[in-house]
Amino acid sequence: MSRHENPTPPPGAGLMPGARVRARGADSNEAGRYEALSRETADDGWDLPHDEELVTTEVRLERPRSALTRNRSPDIGFDRSINPYRGCEHGCTYCFARPSHAYLNLSPGLDFETKLIARPGIGAVLDRELRSKSYRVAPVALGTNTDPYQPIEAKHRVMREVVEVLAAFRHPLTIVTRGTLIERDLDLLAPMAAQGLLKVGITVTTLDAGLARRMEPRAPAPARRMAVIRRLSEAGIPVRLMLAPVIPGLTDHEMEALLTEAKAAGASSASWIMLRLPMEVAPLFRDWLERAAPGRAAKVLARIRDVHGGRDYDPSWGKRMRGEGLWSRLIHERFRKAVARLELDTQLPPLRTDLFAPPFARGDQLGLF
Repeated sequence: MSRHENPTPPPGAGLMPGARVRARGADSNEAGRYEALSRETADDGWDLPHDEELVTTEVRLERPRSALTRNRSPDIGFDRSINPYRGCEHGCTYCFARPSHAYLNLSPGLDFETKLIARPGIGAVLDRELRSKSYRVAPVALGTNTDPYQPIEAKHRVMREVVEVLAAFRHPLTIVTRGTLIERDLDLLAPMAAQGLLKVGITVTTLDAGLARRMEPRAPAPARRMAVIRRLSEAGIPVRLMLAPVIPGLTDHEMEALLTEAKAAGASSASWIMLRLPMEVAPLFRDWLERAAPGRAAKVLARIRDVHGGRDYDPSWGKRMRGEGLWSRLIHERFRKAVARLELDTQLPPLRTDLFAPPFARGDQLGLF
């Protein structure tokens, strides 16, 4: 068969001819909402072959000017967080953080998972901020935007910087991750947990390894995440299973099985969050769903709109995390009954803030006595 009879499939929107995508959540690279220009691939009439080139991960370095990010959202249980990285190589197709890449003049699509920014030196900045006389201690959240234990952490160790500083200050923290690299930091995390300074949430969306590979292409497999829960629990760290997100019509039927597996692995509590599709995430997820589960796409999209008031996403405070309506209530009731049966509804004590104490800084004369 000639080349003319078997043409190369056109690249996704925003990708140049010859670009080859492998193991990514998005296969397009539409310009972000703040860009004045966008790119489209068009046939120019010249039937010429293009050299294929695999789209690879690029990491840029940023010198951080601040470490702590403040939050005033009334439906979120923390007021400060730290982001060691911008973008996330896990490439979860549904990730609600994708739109944040538009602020960097990058695409929430493929750029979000291939053009990453690491923030080395953030530990020194955090040290300075925590020593401020105006600082008032409260738990700091890590992993609320992009995963601090994504694969590039193995090389750049920015999250390790942050944890070292928080451990030295005996500062309370919460971590949300699906990355296995958290096991590397048990030497710091286990003692913090023993002092009542740490809680960890491990996110699991599905037990179906095939679905997870298509939906979260560079995240650890579900069984491996359950192993992380077991490892952390055995080290004395309180672990919460986070069913995040629950995708109605696609993953919600697994809720009881996921909770049972997590309990067996040692999880002490559990929570759930409904799928959120803000801004550029909605078309990316619809495109993925049509490719990955074409026979179920219409049903899933209908359920998503049912729980968000007829829209792809309702950002209203108090509704965005759980949705509303029949399907939301059914999921909530199933979850409530399952966690009660499995004793995963335990309320853990709040993290301690009374141990906070800035360590002696280099050159501090009081350190001599």
